[in-house]
Amino acid sequence: MKEVITLGEPMVVFMADAPGSLEDAEHFSKGMAGAEMNVAIGLSRLEHDVMYLTKLGNDPFGKYMQKFMANEKILTDGIHIDPVYQTGFYLKTKVLEGDPEIFYYRKNSAASHLCPEDVDKVDFAGAKWLHVTGISPALSESCRAAVFRSIERAREYGMTVSFDPNIRVSLWETTEEMQECMNKIASLSDYILPGIKEGKILTGLDTVDEIADFYLNMGCKGVIIKNGEKGACYKLKGESLKEVAGYHVEHIVDTVGAGDGFATGVISGCLEKLPMAEAVRRGNAIGSIVITSKGDNENLPTRDELIKFMGNNGR
Repeated sequence: MKEVITLGEPMVVFMADAPGSLEDAEHFSKGMAGAEMNVAIGLSRLEHDVMYLTKLGNDPFGKYMQKFMANEKILTDGIHIDPVYQTGFYLKTKVLEGDPEIFYYRKNSAASHLCPEDVDKVDFAGAKWLHVTGISPALSESCRAAVFRSIERAREYGMTVSFDPNIRVSLWETTEEMQECMNKIASLSDYILPGIKEGKILTGLDTVDEIADFYLNMGCKGVIIKNGEKGACYKLKGESLKEVAGYHVEHIVDTVGAGDGFATGVISGCLEKLPMAEAVRRGNAIGSIVITSKGDNENLPTRDELIKFMGNNGR
């Protein structure tokens, strides 16, 4: 029985094995990527039942993804196979510090053709939580409509909805279009999880308190704002802003996927009815774990690994 439904575009990632530019890279390691996929993997490893809703091509990458999800115990009932369009992928440099260079091959991908009719074919009954990001609605008009339809269906079944803006400016035609769409999704969600820079871009406001109030006034129950190594803060309806300290990481390998790890922690904590402070602390912990490896999700922790990490770091 599924607890969580998420939808989006899973992608194959080819990570360069040696530092340097993509044009000079000769050898790559293959992996699985995609913001919503990272969350699905993270939740599954924490023993929550997750269904991923997407469209894959009838190609080797699509078949690889189906096997990968099955191995990660992610429910595949929501996968639709597109006979025409292919599965997307991207290339990523290896970095010794800072953020990697990324180049996408995703235009006209199978997942970009996800539509409301695909959402309607999936059984939402019994699920408790829907998680969406701002990447999916940027991929195409039909994808955008699919995201809004998934929220409608989640509401029909009394599910909680979380939204991570996960801004990708290059996918949008204008900043104004992005702001309008993202804030509309936020207004339909229970929880929004922006980074502090994302919050400033989407609201035009400067402080975390102002950003939180902007979304609470829209109807959100809670706003959880990520602030890098400082940790995160959150504000629930009718309460004051609270801060939760982050975890110190000695050596950062790759920051990609940290926000998805954070979302994993918050969502799992809420599903397990932890106080929000503890859910956010768990999010900080998983985000810190993720940035210690080169893959987007390879070291997302099991429950035992998470408990050990949090215990060893005194929180």
